[in-house]
Amino acid sequence: QVRLEESGGGLVQAGASLRLSCAASGLTFSNYAMGWYRQSPGKEREFVARITGSGRSTHYSDSVDGRFTISRDNAKNTVYLQVDSLKPEDTAVYYCGADPRGPLIQATLTGYAYWGQGTQVTVSS
Repeated sequence: QVRLEESGGGLVQAGASLRLSCAASGLTFSNYAMGWYRQSPGKEREFVARITGSGRSTHYSDSVDGRFTISRDNAKNTVYLQVDSLKPEDTAVYYCGADPRGPLIQATLTGYAYWGQGTQVTVSS
């Protein structure tokens, strides 16, 4: 059974940093591209970042303005999202997803086969 478990969210002030983690089990992790998405109340799930299965390529949403960094450790079956210079508009539930098309660097939300339950990030002004 595949499981993705996010952690690292919390309540922070604007300008702070967080490191989100997503631990995967039940799949051959390096075969999967991993993505981070976020969703605010009343809005659709929004792409944040993606990394290929090898970790060699990454892709980001323009909305994160270079403040976020995605990385992965295939030995630990974990993908990370370092989020810096947080803004109130970054407040959302952050989800990680696993896409079996490991080498593909860009994909839509529908390509992800598995999702975690999410971790809440709240940024106060």
